[in-house]
Amino acid sequence: QVQLAESGGGLVQAGGSLRLSCAASGSFLSINDMGWYRQAPGKARELVAAITNGGSTNYADSVKGRFTISRDNAKNTVYLQMNSLKPEDTAVYYCNAGARSRWSLNDYWGQGTQVTVSS
Repeated sequence: QVQLAESGGGLVQAGGSLRLSCAASGSFLSINDMGWYRQAPGKARELVAAITNGGSTNYADSVKGRFTISRDNAKNTVYLQMNSLKPEDTAVYYCNAGARSRWSLNDYWGQGTQVTVSS
């Protein structure tokens, strides 16, 4: 089993910054792709940014140039640096990771962390 522990959410004014962290722990051989999703009230969950274990990244158009995803493979941790935050970035942010065990590759989710951007 794999646990994803998120931290770093909070309340910030528009134009401000936050950094989210997500550490994977538990029983696994390796962590593959990691990413951040978000879900605003009344909306579907959407991909914000993703990163492979080789460091290739992918971003939603709405956050390109403002958010940066990175990871520390030695710590099985992924980060999301969020700059120039806008009220429309307000959502619950979820960490996602693919973890490989001896027999399978499974998808895991964190519990979510609230990000609120005030205007």
